[in-house]
Amino acid sequence: MARRFSLFLKFIVCIAIVLALAAATHSWWLAALGRLLVRDDGPAHADIAVVLAGDYYGHRVVRAAELVKQGYVPAVLVSGPNMLYGFDECDLEIPFAMKSGYPQSWFIHAPNQAHSTREEAAAIVPDLRRRGVHRFLLVTSDYHSARAARIYRTAAPDLDMRVVAAPDDYFSAGGWWHNREGRKVFVIEWLKTVANLLGM
Repeated sequence: MARRFSLFLKFIVCIAIVLALAAATHSWWLAALGRLLVRDDGPAHADIAVVLAGDYYGHRVVRAAELVKQGYVPAVLVSGPNMLYGFDECDLEIPFAMKSGYPQSWFIHAPNQAHSTREEAAAIVPDLRRRGVHRFLLVTSDYHSARAARIYRTAAPDLDMRVVAAPDDYFSAGGWWHNREGRKVFVIEWLKTVANLLGM
């Protein structure tokens, strides 16, 4: 009985030490988990920029417009699933970018019926090939960038791709746990990441 109690006590002490270490280092490992969601290759000259759907604040399309302004690409292909009260998302994004001062001629509408990033890639990649694109910049939110890169690399192994991450109002890799929306983004993106890795 004494031996069992001693083992139990050691187990409790080990758990307490692990929990104390986790609490003391939480900023480090939470940030590390956040950074695993992010991939940003930085811009380079390419045939076109592709803006992925799913950003309802306009950061992705504005980031892509800046790439045109800076001379990296001549145009932006804006993906637009029909999911917003009967509107294609691209038909809302492009006017938003125009209100921010960017000319309509920079943008190409790319409506589709995708309900996931994988379905979106299945719609966008053939469009890129039809346009003769060899190199493109994939523009999406930072938290979505690593998963999107894996999906598009699988869908288009023959195309040269660089990922350019756009900022998000609530998520930052080094501090996502400080606000409720950031925590939601983190959890949902990790669930989607695991699901994709499992082929779901």
